Amino acid sequence: MLVSTRGRYAIRIMLELSSRKSDERVSLAELSEKQGLSFKYSEAIVSLLVKNKFLEGQRGKSGGYKLGLPASEIKVGEILKLTEDSLAPVSCLDCNPNQCEKASSCKTLPMWSHLNSIINDYLFKVSLQDLLDGTVDK
Repeated sequence: MLVSTRGRYAIRIMLELSSRKSDERVSLAELSEKQGLSFKYSEAIVSLLVKNKFLEGQRGKSGGYKLGLPASEIKVGEILKLTEDSLAPVSCLDCNPNQCEKASSCKTLPMWSHLNSIINDYLFKVSLQDLLDGTVDK
């Protein structure tokens, strides 16, 4: 599993908004500047997050973006699942059921499956609030 810049930046944008007051809206320009991202790339990420209800957007003079849910209810795994093609450590785990012709005899598949479970269990346990509070397991 390799997390793309889109996934990492989506988490950074969400953390930036998590650190604000719950009713405070932040402009896309400010989000882009704070995170050192191009406006266009930020726009694509934010659009995806709004479409999937992680963020709320409002146009106009007092517009901007804010979290669509409390930070404690947004799991890092949900953001990454949305932004990444896959969280699986190997491609054969992307299909369910496994379509690999060697799956029934593969000696390494149980290891990869277990690693996949560990990754998913962990990422879907960690919330944005945990990251803000610094309470993530080390």
